[in-house]
Amino acid sequence: MSAATSAPAAADQRPAATRADLVVLRLLRLELRHNAMAWLLPIAIGLFWLTTYRKDMAQLPLWNLRAAGLQSGAVLDFAVPVTGAAAWTASREARRRLTDQVSVTARPRWARLLAPWAATTIWALVAYLGCAAVLYGVTEHQVGWGGPLWWPAAVGAASLPAFSALGFAVGTFLPSRFTAPLAAIAAFFLLALTTQPIHGSQSAWQISPIVTGPWDLGPQGVSATFYPFVPDLPIAQVMFLAGVTAALLALLALPAGWAGRSVRVAATGLTTAGLLAAGTAVALAGTGTMDAQGMIDIPALHNTADDQPLRFTPVCSDTAIPVCLNPAYAAELHLVTDTLTPLLDQLAGLPGAPTRILQTGVVLQQASNGVSARPAAPRASGTAHVFPLVLPDELPGPSMTAKGLASQLQDQLAQSYGPNLVARLVDYQPGESPAQDAVAKGLLLAAGLPGAQAPSSGPDRADPNPWPDLAPGTPAYAAAERFAALPASTRHAWLVQHLAALRAGRITLAQLP
Repeated sequence: MSAATSAPAAADQRPAATRADLVVLRLLRLELRHNAMAWLLPIAIGLFWLTTYRKDMAQLPLWNLRAAGLQSGAVLDFAVPVTGAAAWTASREARRRLTDQVSVTARPRWARLLAPWAATTIWALVAYLGCAAVLYGVTEHQVGWGGPLWWPAAVGAASLPAFSALGFAVGTFLPSRFTAPLAAIAAFFLLALTTQPIHGSQSAWQISPIVTGPWDLGPQGVSATFYPFVPDLPIAQVMFLAGVTAALLALLALPAGWAGRSVRVAATGLTTAGLLAAGTAVALAGTGTMDAQGMIDIPALHNTADDQPLRFTPVCSDTAIPVCLNPAYAAELHLVTDTLTPLLDQLAGLPGAPTRILQTGVVLQQASNGVSARPAAPRASGTAHVFPLVLPDELPGPSMTAKGLASQLQDQLAQSYGPNLVARLVDYQPGESPAQDAVAKGLLLAAGLPGAQAPSSGPDRADPNPWPDLAPGTPAYAAAERFAALPASTRHAWLVQHLAALRAGRITLAQLP
């Protein structure tokens, strides 16, 4: 009888590091399949569509407006559910009374917690990046000039690991079935209340990831349009979020028995480094000030190259006096020309009339009662005959929709820029010449702007005194109606011949045709 022989089982020849990596990947795959954040994705995406995407799409197609809306809106949309999901997952062992059973496993507790944290963060990041890609993709097909701004999107992405780590820390150290909803609510109020202490443009509270610029200024279209986008504040915010994430994750390895001695020493160093990075970022944000273009400059992070204006070729109309806009505002050109063309046809060729109307940015300045704005000087050669134009969405204030802009733009052009053009033409001085009043009113009536008032202030007028409104029935109003009723060629010929005398105040009402 022959002895039966059996070959020894083949030993696993893979290195220990490779086997450990496979174990980690297998554990991560299991956590991804059963993670609570996967069930909350429809809620997060629904919040994004309802509160961020729809609001952004209603705004003007400008990269800086859409990017700022993405950062401030998406952080709230995703941070709340990811904090709740992370807290729920972290408290899983305590809720199921498994702490004693899993404590005897080969892997330390901090290592077991990293896999579910990573799974929660991955699900949140995948959904966020998908939403951001859709918003940026649609914007790319709508904008007329410029390119995507990535720093605001990076701040939103960096906030998700931080809030996931916050939820894990809360759920780990305060395990309860009530921890997850309370953590989610706390995350919402934490984000919302961080903006309350911000007053002015220099505040350390601007480190909040939902802040995209000077909080008192609000959404402002001209920033990052006439000048490059200044990434100083987003850099500080990403630094703060990365430091908070590192500190919170390292905190999980500090309790005795949760990790080996060497790991706890390394975790102590990582916690300290994370807190130092976060504290440094807060201090940097406190040194930031609003620049003239409505962005935050942080001296230690600022690149002086961002102070140079962007080069662009204006988009101009073919009207009698060309109207030229920044290409980012090309969609608004027809609104400007439709309103001003009748007046421009009358002014073209007259002595002292502008040869071009050029859109210019605004210069902003922090004031005691808010933010003041004034037009920047036109950046063009021969600016003596260039009339500056500032559009309503360049000015500080609530964000406007495209529909609201059309109405407000036409009102502003009719109520302010039309009279400003006429005032410049006749060299108007308040109350000095009834003939100037009548000619100016007549030109506005002939241009179809009967309700326009002469300017009290504006980009080309510094005089605080209002132009007197000519009441119907007065001699000046009658002269204005008579002047407006003249044929356009007759009115133009008279102005060419008598404009100098009208400016000098040598024309009386009786001398008007």
